[in-house]
Amino acid sequence: MRLLLVEDEQRLADVIKSGLVDKGFAVDVVGDGSEAVWMAGEHRYDAIVLDVMLPGLNGFAVCRKLREAGNWAPIMMLTAMDGELDEVQSLDSGADDYLAKPFSFAVLLARLRALVRRGAQERPAVIEVGDLQVDPAAACARRGGVHIALTPKEFAVLHLLARRAGQVVTKAELLQHAWDFAFEGDPNIVEVYVSALRRKIDAPFGVRTLTTVRGSGYLLELP
Repeated sequence: MRLLLVEDEQRLADVIKSGLVDKGFAVDVVGDGSEAVWMAGEHRYDAIVLDVMLPGLNGFAVCRKLREAGNWAPIMMLTAMDGELDEVQSLDSGADDYLAKPFSFAVLLARLRALVRRGAQERPAVIEVGDLQVDPAAACARRGGVHIALTPKEFAVLHLLARRAGQVVTKAELLQHAWDFAFEGDPNIVEVYVSALRRKIDAPFGVRTLTTVRGSGYLLELP
């Protein structure tokens, strides 16, 4: 398995690389964000270990650039010990996991093995359906760059429809996703929210992408 280690602390980079090589990994090491983007674009890696604090582009920017370029190699971010905000921003930038420094090499190794098992499946931080963008981290939507104001429940309904774009989503699935298993209200509440979404994501833009499939559910059409 081939890894890219992006770490500007030379001593730490040497220790991590040595341990990983001993476990059978092939490891390339770079010390700044711009070089990391270039290396990840030139070579195929089974996983990337990416420090947050880097000269030039920081780890968040590197992660976003890779995801925007369609590079879905699993990414583990290395954050500061008390960096709760770093951890949140790491995941929102498109990373798959994070470790706070200082960390146990055994834990790093186990998490890397788990990431490699998942593989490089596409998992964008922002879901795009044509010119409609659904951003789970910011809980907002945009069409053609225009911000669309949504309530939390409207966003929850849209989120599932966007994740399943091109597929029919049943009323029961939307209830389970946006409400909970104990919901005892009128299931037709889903229709109310779907209608509200149509008025916000379709009507102002002169399109019709959110449709009802009679007897089956609802469909957010692919372009």
